[in-house]
Amino acid sequence: MAVKYASIIIDISHENVDRIFQYRIPKEMLKDVRIGSQVCVPFGSGNRVRKGYVVDITEKADFDKARLKDVAGLVDGSVTADSRLIELAWWMKEQYGSTMNQALKTVLPVKRRVKARNQQVVKSMVEGPFSSPDKEEVFLNREQKKIVEEFCRDYDQGIRTPCLLHGITGSGKTEVYMAMIRHIQAKGQQVILLIPEIALTYQTVMRFYRQFGEKICVMHSRLSAGERYDQLERARRGETDLMIGARSALFTPFERLGLIIIDEEHEGAYQSEGAPRYHAREVAEHLAGMSGASLVMGSATPSLEAYSKAEAGVYKLFSLHNRASAGSALAVTEVVDLRREMAAGNKSIFSRRLQELIKDRLEKKEQVMLFMNRRGYSNFVSCRSCGKAIKCPHCDVSLTLHNNGSLVCHYCGYRIPMPSACPFCGSEYLAGFGIGTQKIEEMAAGVFPGARILRMDLDTTAKKGGHERILSAFGGGKADILIGTQMIVKGHDFPGVTLVGILAADVSLYAPDFRCAERTFQLLVQAAGRAGRGRKPGTAVIQTYIPEHYGICTAANQDYQTFYRLEMGYRRLMNYPPACHMLKMQVAGRDEQLTGHMTDLIRDSVVRHFGSCVEVIGPVPASVYKVNDIYRKILYIKQGNYDILIRIRKYVQDRWDETEDCKKLVIQYDFS
Repeated sequence: MAVKYASIIIDISHENVDRIFQYRIPKEMLKDVRIGSQVCVPFGSGNRVRKGYVVDITEKADFDKARLKDVAGLVDGSVTADSRLIELAWWMKEQYGSTMNQALKTVLPVKRRVKARNQQVVKSMVEGPFSSPDKEEVFLNREQKKIVEEFCRDYDQGIRTPCLLHGITGSGKTEVYMAMIRHIQAKGQQVILLIPEIALTYQTVMRFYRQFGEKICVMHSRLSAGERYDQLERARRGETDLMIGARSALFTPFERLGLIIIDEEHEGAYQSEGAPRYHAREVAEHLAGMSGASLVMGSATPSLEAYSKAEAGVYKLFSLHNRASAGSALAVTEVVDLRREMAAGNKSIFSRRLQELIKDRLEKKEQVMLFMNRRGYSNFVSCRSCGKAIKCPHCDVSLTLHNNGSLVCHYCGYRIPMPSACPFCGSEYLAGFGIGTQKIEEMAAGVFPGARILRMDLDTTAKKGGHERILSAFGGGKADILIGTQMIVKGHDFPGVTLVGILAADVSLYAPDFRCAERTFQLLVQAAGRAGRGRKPGTAVIQTYIPEHYGICTAANQDYQTFYRLEMGYRRLMNYPPACHMLKMQVAGRDEQLTGHMTDLIRDSVVRHFGSCVEVIGPVPASVYKVNDIYRKILYIKQGNYDILIRIRKYVQDRWDETEDCKKLVIQYDFS
């Protein structure tokens, strides 16, 4: 039997995850030592025995074999929360292509000791009109009760099939989650609830706080490293049994994990942008399997990946067809053809029908939400003489005009004042083109004088607490119109809103992404779902230049089944996920010629070794080719068998590590 060596982190010192030590595994322990095992090893000059965790096993010694010491033994009861997370990190490294250190730093946050803050994180979020101290009574209707009873019965019988909860907007998925959580907690087990971005779903956190009290923990991107560490330590000590948070909350060190819930599972925020480029849905499914926990995913507009698995029987499908609140119904949706508006002489961003409805709601003291998926004042600035747009010198994008007179790059942050003359030809005829949220706010103030208007986008929420202040003001009736980007249409529940205007529904249809129709459909349905959530009926107006597109039509009818059937037909025809699997490799570097050359070499090598069984596309420039003076080329590889793509990724990575020029470049892998 070959000699094997274990890479070990001593005592899980999170701030030193780069410090990995190698030990020889004695032959008699080869069957017992695995990734994640907690072991005892001799450490230091005095050979003092210390505990550590195995993070990798290999047949290759990285040091002089004669100097390597043996693993002393396994720790009794060595399956801990940390050992499970280390095993998960190893799986992520293998699955998504990263170094073990990158994976470890993802699942084991940096340890920084701070003065205990405990519930300050939660309490800071519960001030405002949503924060009634009274415990919320939760009543389940017949649909909800049937789902909860079936879930609890399966759980008690040890059935752990992942579940997809497909419910229309306002159908009461949150109440179902709460009932499931109570059942798990009654069993003495713990729950992780993932929300796409905690700051955007402020009301949801409030509801869980009122239901489960101060024992909940909250994790989100606006927390400092110290605050994050404190929340995780509370979980490690068993002081909480419910962690609510964004993607990273998935790595909460719970010893008795019983349930993972992924709310709005279709959201793009669940896809990591850094290495390892994991998807929370896939990692949650693997973690639930490792922990013997259940996984529940919910959405009004499920991702095609999740729904196709439900159709195939891999996931169990639960459905909610009716709104939970008595007397509440889905909004009546009207589609306005902007081509006809233009032909009729209306050049305003507000169609005649939308203006009429907004004025009606303002007279009735009802609230309006206006959605535009683009922030800023104008989309770009160009010269009317020479026709050139003013672009970022570091990125392959145009600068965006803001109403403070500055031009800003939304990729790298580069900023300059609006020039008085064209930098190319000297002409004074510079103008902004396209419309952003700032411009809409200005136009709305002119068309609807006296209306109290709030704007919510990345610019107005940049400061800590910005989301909460705006949502509290609007929820408290201090504004009539809320204008914003997609962050205003996700998960919010304002009973006073009876009209939602979607100003340019087809903007996202032009994105260079095979998922653009799916994302447009999801945004439109979620946006329309904000209207009429109280007792008063709601209306949604979808303004578009292509009303005949199936993504627009099915969203107007809130008809997921028809959209799914049509979109899956397109995916099968074009061989796109989930009809097949796809590996995206992105090579990036400051040397444009070297970046292109290495991407070409990868393509040629893959075609030589795997060409008969895969479809290779590219390489092509990324949709934004240059960001921060770094050039990016992409290679797409399609295959029906996911395992073959994993093999291709490992094949490429092995050769990448052996190539000297690759040290000047970065490669990323993205599976879909």
